[in-house]
Amino acid sequence: MNRFPAFIDLKDRNVLIIGGGDEALRKARLVIAAGTVPTMIWSAIDVGLRAELGDRARIIEAAPVPADFKGAALAFIAIEDAPTAADLAQVARRAGALVNVVDRPELCDFTTPSIIDRGRLTVAISTDGAAPVLAKKLRTDIEALLPPRTGALADFADRYRGAVKSNIAQADRRRFWEAFFAGPIAAQVLSGDEAGAHDAMVATLNRPQTEQRAGVVHIVGAGPGDPDLLTIKALRLLQNADVILYDRLVSDEILALARRDADRFYVGKAKADHAVPQEEIEARMIALARAGNNVVRLKGGDPFVFGRGGEELETLRAAGVSVFVTPGITAATGCAAATGMALTHRDFAQAVTFVTGHAKGDAEPDLDWQALADLKNTLVVYMGVGKASQIAGRLIDHGRAASTPVAVIENGTRADQISIKGTLSDLLALIDAAGITGPALLVIGEVAALADAQSLNDIIAQERNVA
Repeated sequence: MNRFPAFIDLKDRNVLIIGGGDEALRKARLVIAAGTVPTMIWSAIDVGLRAELGDRARIIEAAPVPADFKGAALAFIAIEDAPTAADLAQVARRAGALVNVVDRPELCDFTTPSIIDRGRLTVAISTDGAAPVLAKKLRTDIEALLPPRTGALADFADRYRGAVKSNIAQADRRRFWEAFFAGPIAAQVLSGDEAGAHDAMVATLNRPQTEQRAGVVHIVGAGPGDPDLLTIKALRLLQNADVILYDRLVSDEILALARRDADRFYVGKAKADHAVPQEEIEARMIALARAGNNVVRLKGGDPFVFGRGGEELETLRAAGVSVFVTPGITAATGCAAATGMALTHRDFAQAVTFVTGHAKGDAEPDLDWQALADLKNTLVVYMGVGKASQIAGRLIDHGRAASTPVAVIENGTRADQISIKGTLSDLLALIDAAGITGPALLVIGEVAALADAQSLNDIIAQERNVA
């Protein structure tokens, strides 16, 4: 560590900025955000700088003189003339100010870090002036891991410091705060429900501290498979989970992003093969939350699109468990993007309809075939591979043209994605020729012709070349 990091209270302190251009404006924004009114001095002040800062800075359009530096706590030299900048740095230092010279780290008493500002929470990153672009990149990476309301969470905790001190024994306070920040009350604050969080905090402080702390369940959408399509919030939750219950459609690459010591339970389902019955999954989540765990229920795609997330939400709420939902990119949008296919298109489809091709046992999907055939827009069928023949037949029987374009995408967005396209009458032949067994998505409608996918003829030609 070449420089000592510190956070300085600038309120009511004299901060001087020498310069009148973009660099001076950037420094002004920083110190104004810290609560001070800087004095900006230079012989030529940019008009745009004046307009932006208004009365938030004292602006003097004149050449700086030694008397200007008297009483300054910090002095920023933000001018391009290197010799003049060096001379002014010496003047400022003799006046007792700490000096920062823009782009001249060898002349600086301090450097300005890349800053993440979340109100009470401030994160500063510095490379000692050696690689400012690297510092900015790291700031972006870290910022992605911090919820937008982290500062509000710090404010909330501060409001209850006195109450915690009065109600919680000193030896137990650290454990209390660790449980608080990982638990449902913090989750309520981060979601914007501060009133509910207040009620829960009061109830917690009034409860005997020997009782088991409550846990929380997050129902999280993992997206279609590509880990880069995981939402920032989903990543944060995975990296803070005590327990993860995951489905068959969650990729190994996404699980690899989770906290390493989290307990993981596979609860996936395939057709006629439920690894864990739904009722048992729900009972397990309730028990884990009541035991004080931070539980993530991880589902492929979006948990509220054919994911039974709604059922789980209702069951957990009925059991009195704190539960929150984080949406994910659903398979339809993910697979469409991965094949360059727009689900809606001004020239071909003004609407899109999502249905499931799954039915209990070997039964045919209970759908309004006439309505679906009449739509003439994009139809997306989830879990439809096993019933592809019946789906195509029913739509054709009810008036959808046999020549309607179709696309089938297996393992969409993943490295092993397979995408094929053809016509509705060839749907089963396409699936058989490509060896698709699922999970796969069927897209039926004119937009399917736009997909970057192999045709049936392409597959046949490949097979002949291999032979």
